[in-house]
Amino acid sequence: TGTSQADCAVLIVAAGTGEFEAGISKNGQTREHALLAFTLGVKQLIVGVNKMDSTEPKYSEARFEEIKKEVSNYIKKIGYNPAAVPFVPISGWNGDNMLEPSSEMPWFKGWAVERKEGKADGKCLIEALDAILPPSRPTDKALRLPLQDVYKIGGIGTVPVGRVET
Repeated sequence: TGTSQADCAVLIVAAGTGEFEAGISKNGQTREHALLAFTLGVKQLIVGVNKMDSTEPKYSEARFEEIKKEVSNYIKKIGYNPAAVPFVPISGWNGDNMLEPSSEMPWFKGWAVERKEGKADGKCLIEALDAILPPSRPTDKALRLPLQDVYKIGGIGTVPVGRVET
C-alpha cells in the first residue's frame, strides 16, 4: 500500500457522539489504521480530531481532551510516543483549525511536540504538516529499493515498483 511509503500518517478521528467510540472500539478503524501505520514503519503521526462542530456542546474542549487522552493511551501501547504527536481539533466541513486558528475554539492554545530532533509547535493542521521531519535518505550507501509490487507487462517485461530509500 501507499502507507508503506509514507513519511507521516495523519489519523483523522471523528469527535461526534458514538463515532469516536466506534472507531476506538476493539475492531474500530481508528485503532486499525494507527496500528497499520506503525506496523508499516510510519514513524511520524499527526492526529486530527475532526467534526468538532458536531460535539455536544459544539466545539467542546472536554470532548477534545477525552479523545486526546484515549487516543494517546492507545498509540502509546502500539509504539508511538504521544509527546511527539500533535493533536489538533478541527472541523473539515467548516475549515476550523485547518489553515488558520479558529475563533470557535479559543480554548485551544495550540499543539506542541517534543522529539529528539527538537521541539515544534503550532495552532492548526497545516502547521503540524509543515513540522514533519523528512527522514534521512543517505546517498552514500548502497541502493535500497523496498518493493511494493511487481508487474508483468507484455512486450516490456517484469517491472518492479517501489521507493528508493538510499
